[in-house]
Amino acid sequence: MKYRLMDVLACPYDKTFPLRLVVIKRTEHPERQYTWPRKPFCEEYCSYRDLKIKEHPKPDTLPCEECHRWEIETGVIYCPTCGRWYPIIEEIPRMLPDELRNEKEELQFLESVGQDLRRIAPDIADKIINQGKPFNLSKK
Repeated sequence: MKYRLMDVLACPYDKTFPLRLVVIKRTEHPERQYTWPRKPFCEEYCSYRDLKIKEHPKPDTLPCEECHRWEIETGVIYCPTCGRWYPIIEEIPRMLPDELRNEKEELQFLESVGQDLRRIAPDIADKIINQGKPFNLSKK
Protein backbone atom coordinates (compact mmCIF):
# COMPACT_ATOMS: atom_id res chain seq x y z
CA MET A 1 0.00 0.00 0.00
CA LYS A 2 1.24 3.46 -0.76
CA TYR A 3 1.24 6.17 1.89
CA ARG A 4 -0.73 8.45 -0.41
CA LEU A 5 -3.77 6.15 -0.24
CA MET A 6 -4.41 7.50 3.25
CA ASP A 7 -5.26 10.86 1.64
CA VAL A 8 -8.53 9.37 0.36
CA LEU A 9 -9.44 6.76 3.00
CA ALA A 10 -12.09 7.41 5.63
CA CYS A 11 -13.67 5.01 8.09
CA PRO A 12 -16.41 3.12 6.27
CA TYR A 13 -18.60 3.21 9.39
CA ASP A 14 -18.36 6.72 10.79
CA LYS A 15 -16.53 8.56 7.98
CA THR A 16 -13.67 9.68 10.26
CA PHE A 17 -10.79 11.26 8.34
CA PRO A 18 -7.88 11.03 8.58
CA LEU A 19 -7.36 7.54 9.87
CA ARG A 20 -4.24 6.55 11.77
CA LEU A 21 -1.63 4.54 9.90
CA VAL A 22 0.72 2.26 11.80
CA VAL A 23 3.51 0.99 9.56
CA ILE A 24 5.04 -2.26 10.75
CA LYS A 25 7.03 -3.25 7.67
CA ARG A 26 7.78 -1.31 4.51
CA THR A 27 9.99 -1.74 1.47
CA GLU A 28 11.90 0.96 -0.35
CA HIS A 29 11.82 1.13 -4.14
CA PRO A 30 14.61 3.61 -5.02
CA GLU A 31 13.90 3.18 -8.73
CA ARG A 32 10.55 4.95 -8.36
CA GLN A 33 10.73 8.55 -9.45
CA TYR A 34 8.27 11.26 -8.51
CA THR A 35 7.07 12.74 -11.79
CA TRP A 36 3.91 14.65 -10.89
CA PRO A 37 4.09 18.31 -11.83
CA ARG A 38 2.87 19.59 -8.48
CA LYS A 39 3.71 19.28 -4.82
CA PRO A 40 2.28 18.14 -2.56
CA PHE A 41 0.73 15.19 -4.35
CA CYS A 42 -1.76 14.54 -1.53
CA GLU A 43 -4.52 17.10 -1.14
CA GLU A 44 -5.72 16.79 2.47
CA TYR A 45 -3.47 14.53 4.53
CA CYS A 46 0.18 13.47 4.35
CA SER A 47 0.42 10.12 6.14
CA TYR A 48 4.16 9.95 5.47
CA ARG A 49 4.60 12.93 7.82
CA ASP A 50 1.28 12.49 9.69
CA LEU A 51 0.01 16.00 9.07
CA LYS A 52 -2.85 17.86 7.47
CA ILE A 53 -1.59 19.52 4.31
CA LYS A 54 -3.51 22.77 4.85
CA GLU A 55 -1.95 23.19 8.30
CA HIS A 56 1.61 22.93 6.97
CA PRO A 57 3.25 26.34 6.48
CA LYS A 58 5.03 25.29 3.26
CA PRO A 59 3.27 22.28 1.72
CA ASP A 60 5.39 22.50 -1.43
CA THR A 61 8.39 21.45 0.69
CA LEU A 62 6.88 18.11 1.76
CA PRO A 63 8.97 15.06 0.79
CA CYS A 64 6.69 13.63 -1.92
CA GLU A 65 9.63 12.19 -3.83
CA GLU A 66 10.78 10.32 -0.72
CA CYS A 67 7.28 9.09 0.15
CA HIS A 68 6.73 7.84 -3.39
CA ARG A 69 9.56 5.30 -3.01
CA TRP A 70 7.98 3.36 -0.15
CA GLU A 71 5.48 0.50 -0.16
CA ILE A 72 3.82 -0.53 3.10
CA GLU A 73 3.86 -4.32 3.36
CA THR A 74 2.41 -4.79 6.83
CA GLY A 75 0.53 -2.40 9.04
CA VAL A 76 -2.71 -1.33 10.64
CA ILE A 77 -5.21 1.37 9.72
CA TYR A 78 -7.03 2.54 12.85
CA CYS A 79 -10.14 4.67 13.30
CA PRO A 80 -9.75 6.75 16.47
CA THR A 81 -13.50 7.44 16.63
CA CYS A 82 -15.08 3.97 16.50
CA GLY A 83 -12.00 1.90 17.38
CA ARG A 84 -12.17 -0.31 14.30
CA TRP A 85 -8.88 -1.37 12.83
CA TYR A 86 -8.00 -2.84 9.47
CA PRO A 87 -4.92 -4.89 8.65
CA ILE A 88 -2.53 -4.23 5.80
CA ILE A 89 -1.37 -7.68 4.71
CA GLU A 90 1.04 -8.24 1.82
CA GLU A 91 0.64 -4.58 0.75
CA ILE A 92 -3.18 -4.78 0.64
CA PRO A 93 -5.37 -2.81 3.06
CA ARG A 94 -8.28 -5.03 4.08
CA MET A 95 -11.07 -2.56 4.79
CA LEU A 96 -14.09 -4.83 4.68
CA PRO A 97 -17.46 -4.47 6.43
CA ASP A 98 -17.55 -6.27 9.77
CA GLU A 99 -19.77 -9.08 8.46
CA LEU A 100 -17.26 -9.91 5.68
CA ARG A 101 -14.13 -9.89 7.81
CA ASN A 102 -12.25 -13.10 8.54
CA GLU A 103 -11.97 -13.08 12.32
CA LYS A 104 -9.60 -16.05 12.52
CA GLU A 105 -7.20 -14.59 9.94
CA GLU A 106 -7.23 -11.16 11.55
CA LEU A 107 -6.62 -12.54 15.04
CA GLN A 108 -3.66 -14.50 13.64
CA PHE A 109 -2.43 -11.29 12.06
CA LEU A 110 -2.67 -9.51 15.42
CA GLU A 111 -0.79 -12.31 17.11
CA SER A 112 2.01 -12.05 14.54
CA VAL A 113 2.34 -8.24 14.79
CA GLY A 114 1.33 -7.66 18.41
CA GLN A 115 4.82 -6.98 19.77
CA ASP A 116 5.65 -4.63 16.91
CA LEU A 117 2.33 -2.86 17.33
CA ARG A 118 3.00 -2.33 21.04
CA ARG A 119 6.46 -0.96 20.28
CA ILE A 120 5.43 1.33 17.40
CA ALA A 121 2.02 2.52 18.64
CA PRO A 122 1.76 1.89 22.39
CA ASP A 123 -1.06 4.42 22.75
CA ILE A 124 -3.45 2.32 20.62
CA ALA A 125 -1.94 -1.18 20.69
CA ASP A 126 -3.86 -2.37 23.74
CA LYS A 127 -7.12 -0.91 22.40
CA ILE A 128 -6.68 -3.00 19.26
CA ILE A 129 -5.23 -6.17 20.78
CA ASN A 130 -7.55 -6.36 23.80
CA GLN A 131 -10.77 -5.97 21.84
CA GLY A 132 -10.92 -9.75 21.52
CA LYS A 133 -12.25 -9.36 17.98
CA PRO A 134 -10.84 -7.75 14.85
CA PHE A 135 -13.58 -5.13 15.15
CA ASN A 136 -15.53 -3.56 17.94
CA LEU A 137 -18.90 -5.32 18.01
CA SER A 138 -20.25 -3.13 20.79
CA LYS A 139 -20.07 -0.04 18.56
CA LYS A 140 -21.96 -1.44 15.55
